[in-house]
Amino acid sequence: MTLRERKKRIFDIIQIGNRNDWPSRLFDIGLIVMILLNLFIAIFATFDSSRPYHDLIDRIDLVTVVAFTAEYLLRMWTAEFLYPSLSPLRATVRYMTSFSGIIDLLSFFPYYLPVFLPQGAVAFRMFRVIRILRLFQVNAYYDALNVIGAVLRSKRDQLLSSIFIILVLMTASSLIMYGLEHEAQPEVFQNAFSGMWWAVSTLLTVGYGDIYPVTVAGRAFGTVLTFLGVGMVAIPTGILSAGFVEQYRRLEQLDATGTDVRFVRLELGADHPWTGKKLSDLPLPPDLLPAVVQRDSEALPPRPDTVLQPGDRLVLGAQTGQDELGIGLKRVVLRGRNPWVGQRIRDLDISRRTLIVMVTRDGQPTVPDGDFRLQAGDAVLLYMKKSIRNARDVTM
Repeated sequence: MTLRERKKRIFDIIQIGNRNDWPSRLFDIGLIVMILLNLFIAIFATFDSSRPYHDLIDRIDLVTVVAFTAEYLLRMWTAEFLYPSLSPLRATVRYMTSFSGIIDLLSFFPYYLPVFLPQGAVAFRMFRVIRILRLFQVNAYYDALNVIGAVLRSKRDQLLSSIFIILVLMTASSLIMYGLEHEAQPEVFQNAFSGMWWAVSTLLTVGYGDIYPVTVAGRAFGTVLTFLGVGMVAIPTGILSAGFVEQYRRLEQLDATGTDVRFVRLELGADHPWTGKKLSDLPLPPDLLPAVVQRDSEALPPRPDTVLQPGDRLVLGAQTGQDELGIGLKRVVLRGRNPWVGQRIRDLDISRRTLIVMVTRDGQPTVPDGDFRLQAGDAVLLYMKKSIRNARDVTM
């Protein structure tokens, strides 16, 4: 094996495994065991009964940290296969600055900083637990995570406004309570910041009870502020709830309208039989209509007298209608950690009535055979029956 082939094999092993790749599956199982073991020792070390086992705990921690460090270095080394469209250096930087890369780094790096983070920052072991999420099919949860992100982005102005109102109310309440309670209990309400702590615990309905008013005026004001606190908490909650309702309605509308028409892009070469013909002369069935002609960087409207030229990309729209078979085309773009990456088409765990009709790699479409091996970044065109049990739309 060449160095690049070895690197690709290591990349396949350290990614999410599949049923036919036992080294990768064993790697995943070993990683799960180490993460759960770290969680156990992080909890067990807080008990007094763990003192006789501190040496063993330290050794286990050292072994797992070394393993996590080696895994992180391997992921940096093989990042070019995770981001095939980038150069090796840029792919490495992309991984290091990604969310999963930062979590991977934080899971072991504090162990090497005992001066700044005593005892290796035990709390950072929780980052190792977060890493277990990558071992599951998190692609199934991408839609839900995208909905949350979209709601936060669309409602960020309203949320920031509500937070600003809460901060203003807290500051005003702190100053008012300081003025009402300072003479009665100067050791408790020493300054406005003492009143701020009381305002936070009251407005956010926590009510720790360490600071509370004793005067009649202070208690009356505290009662009013408690009712306001319920409303302050309800404001951002209502904003987020409305945002989720709007987002799901928007998705339902897209689902309702987005399946009526499907588009296919056809690139015309010099020897294509349609080259040189007008759109009105193309032998198209009634349900297949030209949508747009892409010529260089321009998008031309589909006029009947438009003459097709070599290099044009013709986008055709097909109305699906209400066919009894319910057969449609689905386009899936494979990301680096998709379980299909690195597998041959004949080995994929897909329905017998689902066919891969085309794979586009680096802009070049290919009609694959059973031995065709998929890579990250491939755009796979699926021909499948909608009524298949367990079939689902996949966006990756």
